[in-house]
Amino acid sequence: MVASREKFSSQAAPELLESMRQIARKEGRFFQAVLEDAMRQYLENKQLESPNPEFMAHLGASMERNRRLLDLLAQ
Repeated sequence: MVASREKFSSQAAPELLESMRQIARKEGRFFQAVLEDAMRQYLENKQLESPNPEFMAHLGASMERNRRLLDLLAQ
């Protein structure tokens, strides 16, 4: 099954586009596939930059429960 695609228009520095085209040619892939991989990797990296909200809530609750211990350890 082929995933649906949405056309869009954008601009980029010529050297970036040429580098992406070279990668696509070298790997025998379509430019579109290489661009999608780059976009996907960018988004995954961005998600790793910010902590998971659920994790942060658990951390905050744990720190509050153990406030006295944390204060003692800090001394």
